[in-house]
Amino acid sequence: MNLTEIQDLIKFVSKAGVSEVEIEQKDFKITIKSDGLKKRGKALIDAQMVPQMAVMQHAQIPQQAPPLQVANPSPSPVASSAEAPVDESSKYIEVKSPMIGTFYRSASPDKPSFVEVGDQIKEGTPVCIIEAMKLFNEIESEVSGKIVKVLVDDNSPVEFDQPLFLVDPS
Repeated sequence: MNLTEIQDLIKFVSKAGVSEVEIEQKDFKITIKSDGLKKRGKALIDAQMVPQMAVMQHAQIPQQAPPLQVANPSPSPVASSAEAPVDESSKYIEVKSPMIGTFYRSASPDKPSFVEVGDQIKEGTPVCIIEAMKLFNEIESEVSGKIVKVLVDDNSPVEFDQPLFLVDPS
């Protein structure tokens, strides 16, 4: 189901006075519940991607809402030509997300990334930004070492405690 179909479904629920619509396909499930107040034109939406939990849960969306951003159900990790083979169960330390939000590798699209594979970092070194509720939070490393792998694509959603980087502390 694409974004336009989801928006059309939300409009249908708002206009038709239907109390609830639920659609389930192999890779996602969406439930739209109307609050019953057609004049306010709002609906509740509960969308879930099967591989990743809720994209939006019980968010109130106005009838003329901006386009929804639905997470890719299977994002591929960032690959680098300078990347060494990684045994994730070995000595590497994970730098994890302290919050839910959107992961950015740089301060703005025209700026260089905070860190690249192969960079030496120290405790307190900024490694990325996570946007949460229109606030841009600079995330600092809690470990010192060398960045071995970037585990998240730029401009993609992250969950609390999700690994973002692998660091070799030696």
